[in-house]
Amino acid sequence: MTDDPHPSITRPIALRPGDTLGIAAPASPFAQADFDTGVQLLEAMGFNVFVPNDIFLREGYLAGSDRQRAEQLVRLFTDPEIHGVVCARGGYGAMRILPFLDADAIARHPKPFVGFSDITVILNFLAQRCRMVAFHGPTVTTLANGDDNTRQRFRSVLMKRMPHALAAAAPRVLFPGRARGRLLCGNLTLFCHLTGTPYQPVYEGAVLLIEDQGEAPYRIDRMLTQMRLAGCFDKLAGLALGSFNGCDSEGEVQRIVADRFGDLEIPILGGFHVGHGPENAILPVGIDAVLDTDAGSLTFTGPALA
Repeated sequence: MTDDPHPSITRPIALRPGDTLGIAAPASPFAQADFDTGVQLLEAMGFNVFVPNDIFLREGYLAGSDRQRAEQLVRLFTDPEIHGVVCARGGYGAMRILPFLDADAIARHPKPFVGFSDITVILNFLAQRCRMVAFHGPTVTTLANGDDNTRQRFRSVLMKRMPHALAAAAPRVLFPGRARGRLLCGNLTLFCHLTGTPYQPVYEGAVLLIEDQGEAPYRIDRMLTQMRLAGCFDKLAGLALGSFNGCDSEGEVQRIVADRFGDLEIPILGGFHVGHGPENAILPVGIDAVLDTDAGSLTFTGPALA
């Protein structure tokens, strides 16, 4: 028996070969070629894939209206023929559907749900409002360009009822130590934009893993400073750094993080291949993990799936 400090959180049922994955488009439209390749990869993993007709809708830079995208997501959760949900892509727009999501309906039908980047806000919604483990990981279109490690881990994590771990590929200890807490994982920009809203994550006692793409160093500084001034990090247990592609050098990002967090006396470890990069390791959100800078790893204390 595992020592579970969050017994009320629901663990979705592990996927099996032949299960059906429903594809959702809760944010931006997507490139058809990458989408088709991603669907083929999911099928090669042994899954059936259901593609709703309305994911191809377009309203400017959104994949349909806010209500339509919200209803599509709820429909995929409540459909008994669908066993898991994977997002087509991120982009922009997921925040706009949060007020239209039926948390009670989703919570009654827990399923593995996967996405990252703009989908960060839905991962947090599922973990916090629906009390359900969700998965920060590749979308259908990024699977098309992901490496073999990303694809193999994607299948393994969604199908195995066991505690998982992730080693930092290029560990960089900013501040040493060991921390245990509920994992929050996602895009720094989205976490920043949730600040002050009813959907702001509960950071107290959490281990937070952040990543981003294409942000100038001063903007990373500004986002961390805003969240710091808002009190988001006052009782944070630990911090892990994923990929920061196109954000100057990893060293510069780590310097900013060390400056902004230096007086909080929490362990901080960089070097995880999570986020906008060829390797994007899937991770469960909402259950306890241990961040250990000596081991250079993030280790979950119990299984993410039932």
